[in-house]
Amino acid sequence: MASQFITHLTASGDRWDLLAWTYYGDPAQYAVIIAANPAVPISAVLTPGTPLAIPLLQASQAQTANLPPWKTA
Repeated sequence: MASQFITHLTASGDRWDLLAWTYYGDPAQYAVIIAANPAVPISAVLTPGTPLAIPLLQASQAQTANLPPWKTA
C-alpha cells in the first residue's frame, strides 16, 4: 500500500470518485482514499474545506488497474 500522502482540501462538489479520477485516473480507486481518511464521514458529496490524505500509489497500481489488455503493454 502507499506510504506517502499528499493533502487535498475539498472544494464544493468534491466526491470520492472524482478525487480518485483526478489523482489516479480511475474513479474506481476511491476506496483507497476512503481507507486513508477513516475520520471523514462517507457521504455522496464531501464537505468543503475538509483536508484529506491522498495516498501516492505506484504507477502500476494507479494507471493499469482497469485498462484493457491492449493498453497495458
